[in-house]
Amino acid sequence: MRTHFHWTGLSDADRGASVAMGNFDGVHLGHQAVIGQARRAGLPLGIVTFEPHPRQFFAPQAPAFRLMNAEARTHRLEKLGVDQLYELPFDATLSGMEAETFVSEVLVAGLGVSHVTVGADFCFGKGRKGNADTLRRAGEAHGFGVTISDLVSFEGVEVSSTAIRTALAEGRPRDAAAMLGHWHRIEGEVLHGDKRGRDLGFPTANMAVAGLHLPKLGVYAVKVDVLTGPHQGSYNGAASLGVRPMFGENKPNLESFLFDFDGNLYGQHLSVALVDYLRPEMKFDGLDALVTQMHSDCDRARGILAHM
Repeated sequence: MRTHFHWTGLSDADRGASVAMGNFDGVHLGHQAVIGQARRAGLPLGIVTFEPHPRQFFAPQAPAFRLMNAEARTHRLEKLGVDQLYELPFDATLSGMEAETFVSEVLVAGLGVSHVTVGADFCFGKGRKGNADTLRRAGEAHGFGVTISDLVSFEGVEVSSTAIRTALAEGRPRDAAAMLGHWHRIEGEVLHGDKRGRDLGFPTANMAVAGLHLPKLGVYAVKVDVLTGPHQGSYNGAASLGVRPMFGENKPNLESFLFDFDGNLYGQHLSVALVDYLRPEMKFDGLDALVTQMHSDCDRARGILAHM
């Protein structure tokens, strides 16, 4: 997959795709339906998305809401067979474009799209004045095809990033996964921490979660993909998502203990899938009680993951 961070200066080989367009936060079943309908025989499959998410641009101080960062979104789109990813900078220039200008300058002159597929609720352009019907009319005027994808439901509920956030906030990662069509994953670089886990016999890979919607804080059974470095591969494990109440006030982070693993992961990139919620964060009477609980958590996680 080739990734582009602007709509200008593209070679002829990188233009002319059939594209699905949207924010694709989570790349859930609804997004996958849009992407599936964008596939056209003989045409490269492209994605037009935006970074940062427009909500972040307009309300940078609002609570974090994203299900995945740009890195995780790229990895998920690559798994879906996308050929061209156009990750456009959502800044003052793009946010101020009228819908008609966006079509003519970005989609036509810049990307040279052959076909565009969007969800039925898609809006674009300054003030979100453009919608699916606007795009359909623009396609007729400029000579590219347009497909409007119906919204997708799961067990009577419309699949949406909002519904998935709710499931995660309530500690229901399997329900979230059912709407996503894949496990909810947190991806990023392994950072140096306080190394308390190592001292307790449970060395963990620590990752930041800033900017992401936080699932329910607590301990999870997880599947971990090591994406870079000499230890690339898939591992089972247990992870703590939270503020570590045993050790004072801390920023939330994700600490993953990989079963049957011995190696240095600092600086490498991990993808951690939340499989099952085991318990909430707790403050124990002492380190011995904490270690006993950690052994119990790991035993429970091993049992869950052994049947997958």
